[in-house]
Amino acid sequence: MDEAQEQEVLRLLIDVCGTDAIDSERDVDLFEAGLLDSLGVTQLLVSFEDDLGIKVPPTAVERDEISTVNRILTFVAERL
Repeated sequence: MDEAQEQEVLRLLIDVCGTDAIDSERDVDLFEAGLLDSLGVTQLLVSFEDDLGIKVPPTAVERDEISTVNRILTFVAERL
C-alpha cells in the first residue's frame, strides 16, 4: 500500500469513527473504545468498495481482522 492509499484509508476511518485521534493511537481496539460498531463496519466496507475498489462482503470479515487502525491497514493492503 502506498502513502496515498494509506491516507485515504485513514480519512475513511476518521469519517466513520468521528475522530482523528485514531491516527495517533493505531493499536487501540476501536470496538472497545466505542468508535466502531457493526453499522460503522458496513459503512467502512462500502467506502472501501466505492473509494478503493475493494469489495468485501460484511459476512467475510472477522471482527479481529479490523479491530485496530493497524489491522485495518493490513486488511486493506492484503486486498489491493
